[in-house]
Amino acid sequence: MSRMIFVNLPVANLKASKDFFTALGFSFDPKFTDENAACLIIDDGHIYAMLITPDHFTRFTKKSIADATTTTEVILALTAENRAGVDELVDKALAHGGTLSNETDDQGFMYSRSFQDPDGHLWEVLYMNEAEMPGNESDEPTADEAMAQGVI
Repeated sequence: MSRMIFVNLPVANLKASKDFFTALGFSFDPKFTDENAACLIIDDGHIYAMLITPDHFTRFTKKSIADATTTTEVILALTAENRAGVDELVDKALAHGGTLSNETDDQGFMYSRSFQDPDGHLWEVLYMNEAEMPGNESDEPTADEAMAQGVI
């Protein structure tokens, strides 16, 4: 059985959050979307983010809700297929109300950029080429190569 993950994030304005992520090319699962929460599909069948209004979010915790505009509660990292994919997603985020979080980090084998969504949640988008990783002198195929060869 494969696992699924639902990351729960409080959002100040559910409609604005839905509009932001829709502009980035994401969609929502209507079965888990209503006036209190929206189920953002990150990887259909496996990875979701529940965007939840603050009043509804308090049903799930006795702790106070962190203000993501002033504190960091989590950094959400998404992979892209290539460097251009990193740039495309971050540029869309910046064009639709997101703000730059950190400077571009280019380590050769790994390339990443990050942004904050309208609620201040931190998102990192990265591409990693395992074949170019330092110390990767193995003749074994990378995970991507093995999948392409039908080994896994």
